[in-house]
Amino acid sequence: MTAADADWLAGFTRTLVEERLAACGHQTAAIRSIYRWGGAVHDEPESRVALHTRRSLVPAVVARTGELHPYDVPCVIALPLVDGGPAYLRWVAEQTREPER
Repeated sequence: MTAADADWLAGFTRTLVEERLAACGHQTAAIRSIYRWGGAVHDEPESRVALHTRRSLVPAVVARTGELHPYDVPCVIALPLVDGGPAYLRWVAEQTREPER
């Protein structure tokens, strides 16, 4: 996920962790985004966070992002996790909630 304001993104990440939608987020404060929007090419500084969560919680993360993110079309993507340290993956599961059905 990306955002123009690093402090806003840190606060939003904290909200997701407090709500147990993510176990953690690793934020990169300075990235450069080049994209087309509104018929023009933009070159802007942004921040990015990699959220660690369960696959089953991605729809809830997307929904919460839609509620709180200042962008009209926030960048929220989910990448597949092929494998990982068993203890870390257990920790992620323990720190996140079961999805609502």
